[in-house]
Amino acid sequence: MRCPFCGCLDSQVKDSRPSEDGSTIRRRRSCPECGSRFTTFEHVQLRDLTVVKRDDTRAVFDRDKLYRSINVAVRKRGIDPDHVDKIVSSIVRQLEAMGENEIKTSDIGQRVMDCLLELDKVAYIRYASVYMNFTETKDFEEFVSKLTEPK
Repeated sequence: MRCPFCGCLDSQVKDSRPSEDGSTIRRRRSCPECGSRFTTFEHVQLRDLTVVKRDDTRAVFDRDKLYRSINVAVRKRGIDPDHVDKIVSSIVRQLEAMGENEIKTSDIGQRVMDCLLELDKVAYIRYASVYMNFTETKDFEEFVSKLTEPK
């Protein structure tokens, strides 16, 4: 693994630890050249996924982008980062299990929405505001009123 500080091509693993759900391995590394320490994460990848965007363009699926988008929604909500990582791992496993190499952004967005609805309603509304492109306060009002309607 290349050192992110000096670019040395060699690094030493000092500690390895699996995540709680066993889907990720966290490795603490040290660079023999500059002495810097850094952490890497290993994830199982069953297939290469391509995201088909709304305008029909395609991009390589980026697990970190999914993590960041969920993390923005849960910011300052007291949600443990490990819980966000579990959500991301769960969504990625679901997408890979679909058996398709191309995944629509709407499929990803809906899975995130479903997870956030169970986790935290404020995070759910935050994510929805971007995902559903809210442009006015009435968009929020309509969305929240649907959320709070008795079932």
